[in-house]
Amino acid sequence: MTAATPPLPAAKVARWNSSPAVERQNLDTNDIIARHLAGDERAFGEILQRYRSRLLSFIYRMIGDRERAEDLVQEAFIRIHRHLHRFDSTRKFSTWAYTIASNLAKNELRNRSRNPLVYYESARARGDEDQRPLQFEDATSRPDDMYANRHLKELVDATVERLSPAHREVFVLRELQGKSYEEIAAVTQCNLGTVKSRLNRARAGFAEMIAPYLD
Repeated sequence: MTAATPPLPAAKVARWNSSPAVERQNLDTNDIIARHLAGDERAFGEILQRYRSRLLSFIYRMIGDRERAEDLVQEAFIRIHRHLHRFDSTRKFSTWAYTIASNLAKNELRNRSRNPLVYYESARARGDEDQRPLQFEDATSRPDDMYANRHLKELVDATVERLSPAHREVFVLRELQGKSYEEIAAVTQCNLGTVKSRLNRARAGFAEMIAPYLD
């Protein structure tokens, strides 16, 4: 049984309508969900804008395929849109959204394990033109600094991909997405002890694998 999302206070409705670009940023996600459920067509676009890049980064690091991650994050938002009326407003929206994204990523990895040849051929056909996002780069850096940062980013991503799916999931959520242990437990549907155990093993594995490249 889900809790109904409460109606948005009149003052916040006025703020939403009067200053759409700036004031929406001051509304929390549950307020925006309420606007969406009340029929405001702009509200879901705000939700997508707030969470798309984070979910895309998470899925991408889980599956290691940028193009497929774009497809899966689109599917995640289709599911969020379809089921938003059932969202329990007593829960944290980001936890719910990450759970949907996590399930899609894990399904993708399971499908690959069943038919790895199909994935290999499709990945090879795209070549190397689809570069990894350079999130560690600073536009004000010198070219040599930018190269070093890009190399570091690619090294981290490549090392994360070598972790097992279970360890990769908790590592990405904690170390790269900054999620709390409690939220990770909710997303992964594991108890805190399991989350901490997996994270410790993931950290140890990551450190061991990346150490030879940092000398």
